[in-house]
Amino acid sequence: MSHTDLASDWHLNRPDAERLATLAPIDPFAILGPHPHPNGRLVRAFVPGAHSVDVLSRADRKPLAKLERGAVDGLFEGVTRGDEPYLLRISWPTATQEVEDPYSFGLLLGDDDLYLFNEGRHFDLGRVFGAQVTTVDGVPGVRFAVWAPNARRVAVVGDFNSWDARRHPMRARYPSGVWELFVPRIDPGQRYKFDLIGPNGEHLPQKADPIALESERPPATASVVSQPVEPIFRDRDWMEMRAQRHAVNAPISIYEVHLGSWLHSGEASAWETAIERLVPYVKEMGFTHLELLPISEYPFGGSWGYQPLGLFAASSRYGKPIDFARLVDTAHRAGIGVIVDWVAGHFPTDAHGLARFDGSALYEHLDPREGFHHDWNTFIYNFGRREVQGFLIASALYWLENFHVDGLRVDAVASMLYRDYSRKPGEWIPNIYGGRENLEAIGFIRHLNSVVAERCPGAMMIAEESTAWPGVSRPIAEGGLGFSYKWNMGWMHDTLRYMAHDPVHRPWHHDDITFGLLYAFSERFILPLSHDEVVHGKGSLLAKMPGDAWQRFANLRAYLSFMWAHPGKKLLFMGGELAQEHEWSHDAEVEWFRLNEPNHLGVQRLVRDLNRIYASEGALHQKDAEPAGFRWVIGDDRANSVFAFLRFGAESAPPILAVCNMTPVPRRNYRIGVPRAGLWREIFNSDAEIYGGSNVGNAGSVPAQSVPMHGEPQSLDLVLPPLAVVLLRQEG
Repeated sequence: MSHTDLASDWHLNRPDAERLATLAPIDPFAILGPHPHPNGRLVRAFVPGAHSVDVLSRADRKPLAKLERGAVDGLFEGVTRGDEPYLLRISWPTATQEVEDPYSFGLLLGDDDLYLFNEGRHFDLGRVFGAQVTTVDGVPGVRFAVWAPNARRVAVVGDFNSWDARRHPMRARYPSGVWELFVPRIDPGQRYKFDLIGPNGEHLPQKADPIALESERPPATASVVSQPVEPIFRDRDWMEMRAQRHAVNAPISIYEVHLGSWLHSGEASAWETAIERLVPYVKEMGFTHLELLPISEYPFGGSWGYQPLGLFAASSRYGKPIDFARLVDTAHRAGIGVIVDWVAGHFPTDAHGLARFDGSALYEHLDPREGFHHDWNTFIYNFGRREVQGFLIASALYWLENFHVDGLRVDAVASMLYRDYSRKPGEWIPNIYGGRENLEAIGFIRHLNSVVAERCPGAMMIAEESTAWPGVSRPIAEGGLGFSYKWNMGWMHDTLRYMAHDPVHRPWHHDDITFGLLYAFSERFILPLSHDEVVHGKGSLLAKMPGDAWQRFANLRAYLSFMWAHPGKKLLFMGGELAQEHEWSHDAEVEWFRLNEPNHLGVQRLVRDLNRIYASEGALHQKDAEPAGFRWVIGDDRANSVFAFLRFGAESAPPILAVCNMTPVPRRNYRIGVPRAGLWREIFNSDAEIYGGSNVGNAGSVPAQSVPMHGEPQSLDLVLPPLAVVLLRQEG
């Protein structure tokens, strides 16, 4: 007798009952819950381990029926009169539970939700899919929804059902491939995962929710039902002015931080420490923005977040999502923007994650020549699949919209753009035209940047892109990728290589400093001295500098000063601002004790003053991306390793002359041409005593003389301090 023939026999036959008990693929709503019956209503419940199940009226808890035991343990069934909403009273060995029947609720997600998801245009997944605390038909609980189109069965398991995969099988919404279920009376904080049967009948490892808003603290891997984050932001003034603060003519100076190792927080959560200590520090140091290494949940701490598996969940290592929202709001009210590193180029192969999520290559490519990164042992997203594009774009928007994040720095863009990235011949598949460009990834990036520009005015999209791909920061309408800014990796590599040479050898490497100006205005650049340059045996910034102790500090002061004078926005990784001695370790914290030593304290003062001057002097930032904002005065003095250039801003901003002496030899009576007469005031000198220098300088100012030099009508007779940079501003 079939279970669908309810009029003649309402007892579920043993084969179908056993399918429930053995996790066999089955439509749970066709068997469980309420069904019409000639004598009223048939109710079935499957609660393995229960002693008995009664049906009660939801209105007054009046008993309606006592369900009979079915063909297998845990199956209870019976016929009741009427069709009023009901409860199940479940008697367990040690407790009694009264709860609504999950299988008494109708369809949950709307057709528009499913359609937009399949089209890759549902950008509010973080508020619709996953585990959403909600109310259905007046009943509080959690609505679960997960995409697993090739699975034959999906169930939600968790604390609320003793992790029993038999208890809560989900409803498949064909043809979308989405599975859904409303589980009544679940509170936030409950852990959960999805239990799947793959396309070939295999029982897959239990999976964390791809759209979980919160996760267990690693190394545990469960998702957590999250209290909806409804932060009360008080940052209206910041949000209204954000676009101006992020404009190419604005000063942008970024302090890059790995939150877990900036300052060990003891009993306080890292978010609380950041609110109380990090935000005031960033403001005091004069940085305009705080950039956090990835905070999306990730399983392996040693990846620093660059192998994430929870693209909608702030890492539980640092605290609760609401506390991250408080951090952003606090930063904004202090006048500081917040940028988050965001990883869309790859994901780790952990069994509880996205890898072969429903038993098929769902988020990734099946062919390893397209879908596997050998460098990182990670999978590559299938950017050509609409649902995957939508998933990634929805993640980006979740951080920008829900938490008011001001920008995303997109990691490893080069690995996305090229099909042969870090691959040997024969290890990659050309595109449809036979080329190496990843056309699907290019389409995704442009789609992402266009949606962000439309929905999040003023937010920055920043590319870590290490090749000469043209137009990374060019508008999409002009054929570009549409990023706001691009990290200038070439400048970083060239100039660090130059600084590592002993000054006696620098004349032979002069072009490492000047070469960057050949392309400095081809993109909107950020100059990055990031975490990648102070780890994996590369040493700290100070350790890269040659010479004795005095020269090492002088070299670092000169290098940072050259960077702040150079066209391009600035980024410095934590510890660099105080000349940390050792390379960064994610297990340690910044060497704050170094500030008890004058030379380290001097470097910190220098960075603070550079930020102040950079923000106040229009010539140092207003024309960062325009050739008119820069002019070489001396670019060819190889013998002395001297560089001099002018920076120009708006008409009202006086020009700035930057002079760099990259040798330990003071140079007197060094004449340099300038475009204007009058007094040129020395507004900064990296050799100043307060920074740890020898205090060689120009007594505060130098008058221009009518002696043409270097193509300029006037010139200055300067003293160049050793291993130092001086900045002079034309007065009057």
